[in-house]
Formats: sequence, C-alpha cells, structure tokens
Amino acid sequence: MIQADKFTPVDASLIPTGELRDVAGTPFDFRKSTAIGARIDQEDEQLKLGGGYDHNFVLRRAADVGESLAARVVEPTTGRVLEVWTTEPGVQFYTGNFLDGKTAGKGGMAYPRRAAFCLETQHYPDSPNQLKFPSAVLNPGERYHTITTYRFSVEK
Repeated sequence: MIQADKFTPVDASLIPTGELRDVAGTPFDFRKSTAIGARIDQEDEQLKLGGGYDHNFVLRRAADVGESLAARVVEPTTGRVLEVWTTEPGVQFYTGNFLDGKTAGKGGMAYPRRAAFCLETQHYPDSPNQLKFPSAVLNPGERYHTITTYRFSVEK
C-alpha cells in the first residue's frame, strides 16, 4: 500500500516529465493493499519504460504534521510487515527491474530481475527543473531536516 493519489510519469530516459498523474484506474494504484506483481506486466507505457515500477509517488500528507505513513508492505506467508513513515513529499518505488542475476548477495545468492523492491523517500526527481514539484533548493544558511522511519513488525 502506498499513500499516494498521484505519481510522476517518466520519459524514455526515466526522468519525470513534470506531470502529476492520477493513480486511479492504473497499475500505479496502491492506495489499497495490492500484491506488487499483480499488475506489473500490464500493458502500460509507464511500466514498459521502467521495465516495471521505477517511479516516484506523490504522497498524500498534510503539511507540517511530522512523519506520516507513506507505505505499508505485508509478506503474507510469514506475516512480516514493513511500514515507511516520512516527512518527505514523495517515495520512489522500484521493483528491481534492472537486476540481472550477476549481483551476488548474502551467501552468494544471485539477485535476478525483480527479486527485490525499494521504497526510497525523497523529494521528486528532477525537482529543480519542474515548477509543479516541491522545491529541493537549499539556500546558504538554511537548514535541511528530514525524517524517515522504517518500522518492522509481524502480524498474525
């Protein structure tokens, strides 16, 4: 589940176009819990460009409320839960589309395509060049402060 009504579509170079597109009725609608792979291979231009999900989601959150829930993932077999809480305006959701089995992880285990996913809190990519995006400019003397918390639990 991702708390977002919109996402930032990308061009062929995977750079956001500047549009804020509604997720409703698209494979990008994770407002309700949905299996990551349920729609990843649907006929959709954005999924084709990224080889799956590699997009920034515009988080639904009130300003100045501190951290709010950005995403929640449940592994149904074990009941493991990951919650992502943040003060950031966006979260990049990436599904390991460019993994190719050549990278080895713990115990030498190879990571094939889509063997993992990432939820990276952030300002929107290409913010300095997109007027509709929240500013990522930090002027001399200004302070930048952000909080992201990854909470792990188990649900029975």
